[in-house]
Amino acid sequence: MDYSEKIDYLANLIKKSPYTLALTGAGISTESGIPDFRSPGTGLWTKYDPMKVATVSALERDPAAFYKINLDRWTRYNGAEPNAAHYALTRLEREGLLYGVITQNIDGLHRKAGLKQLWEVHGHLRTCHCMDCTQSFPFSCLVDQFNAGINPPRCDKCGGVLRLDVVLFEDALGEDFVQAVQAMTKCRLLIVVGSSLQVYPVAALPERAKQLAVINKEPTPWDDRAEIVINEMAGRVLTDILAALGIM
Repeated sequence: MDYSEKIDYLANLIKKSPYTLALTGAGISTESGIPDFRSPGTGLWTKYDPMKVATVSALERDPAAFYKINLDRWTRYNGAEPNAAHYALTRLEREGLLYGVITQNIDGLHRKAGLKQLWEVHGHLRTCHCMDCTQSFPFSCLVDQFNAGINPPRCDKCGGVLRLDVVLFEDALGEDFVQAVQAMTKCRLLIVVGSSLQVYPVAALPERAKQLAVINKEPTPWDDRAEIVINEMAGRVLTDILAALGIM
């Protein structure tokens, strides 16, 4: 199939599906200026070994080094804005054609785009908490301390080290993932957008869907089992899907 035929095919799958979910990864946010993790030359994990710099062990072993390496890129996420792909998924939800989005991203762009049903399975950058007393604080408290030269940032209550409310390597996934797995039990069509489908356990979610569509610039391990694979930028594809569905 050529590109236009693929668009029509996916639009038809969406029309026929009684319960559609989307699973999004870093690739949906590249058009918002946020680099992904694995693209050759530009991916974050081509520059750093995540198992050395983005783990619970790294944070506990040397929290000052952890924040020196990681915090700058995370704070830059807060200045990003949603792109056409985020808004297209929100529009599909509004039209009743998409039940919700499971996202691996911590950038908050789906919420900024107005999406209502969202499972942030790898956490978010809205809050942080003390590793000792578990007191919760706005994420800005951590950033303000770091920018003032306090590294690692400390809890105002007990002096313990603050940590982001994101899932690091070696962390267990939280309640959002449990709820996402439950939602997948009803999923007829799962549309993967901008995910390499290499990080588990999230990468196992497609096996729970009856039908799978993949929109990603690079190949994924699930392509052979997908109904349709479109290797193009997410913003272009999802905008064209809206047009094919007659949603302007």
